[in-house]
Amino acid sequence: MLPKVIVLILSYNGKKFLGEAIDSYLKNNYGNFKIIVIDNGSTDGTEEFVNKNYPQVSLLRLKENLGYSGGFNEGLKYSFGEEIADYALITNNDVLADENIVDELVKTASTDEKIGFTTGKVYFYNSRNTLQTVGMAYDPVRLNGGHIGIFEEDKGQYDKVEERAFADDIFMLVSRNLYQQTGGYDEEFVLQAEQFDWQIRAKINGFKIMYTPFAKLWHKESMTIGKHSPVKLYYDARNPMIVLLKYRNAEQFRKYFWLHLWKDIARSSLINFKNGHIEISLKIWEGFFSSIFWGFKHKKFTFKHFF
Repeated sequence: MLPKVIVLILSYNGKKFLGEAIDSYLKNNYGNFKIIVIDNGSTDGTEEFVNKNYPQVSLLRLKENLGYSGGFNEGLKYSFGEEIADYALITNNDVLADENIVDELVKTASTDEKIGFTTGKVYFYNSRNTLQTVGMAYDPVRLNGGHIGIFEEDKGQYDKVEERAFADDIFMLVSRNLYQQTGGYDEEFVLQAEQFDWQIRAKINGFKIMYTPFAKLWHKESMTIGKHSPVKLYYDARNPMIVLLKYRNAEQFRKYFWLHLWKDIARSSLINFKNGHIEISLKIWEGFFSSIFWGFKHKKFTFKHFF
């Protein structure tokens, strides 16, 4: 029998995107999957829309917005608990999935019980053959070296099934074995860097992150909160630093801290200030100081973390 897959689509006031995402997953040719929409405290009629138009899709209604991590954690708990799934496919609501995506992810994931996460090719929605990500690289200072293949035309240069250092969770197949050993997202990370933290924990426990070029998806990119929203940039400034503080020693963190401060925080906030985006500039600094506060609160800092 084919492994059971639960496709988890998280949505917060994203009713206008859901139809295309659900339709594309319903067209998948895999023989044993179920779609669950996680309504993350929406107020736009998402619940009514799904129930009326997609009776074959289940809806997990959350009374309040639990954030990206909290919302998906509820879906993961339900998938591996109530549904007793073998895999859960985490996916955004602003996507168009290829009809083979579920089948191809399972093909790769099922080759090794130590494969915890499996992802594939993400293209820009409005530029159908331009890559957004095919996984994320390793960086000796930041750990997460950023997107592989971003803005490149797909000419078959990433057509091998390979292990990756990290991966974006625009879509990501999660194994039951991984979930049972590591849990889900750390809800400290409401959004941004949540997959970074989880994937480090997975690797510490011996799990792999795999990429298959045969699983494809087109992404509209940051449609829920906005690519340049103050909220997103706040968490961009805050969360990666907390991840590094959790998992790197003082010397390693020190190298990251000064790079992050000057290149990510000071430079970015100055550019936004010059362009008249004062609110964004302030949010970047607010996020940075929030991570500093987190470090002192959790007694993570020593003198060697800075000098």
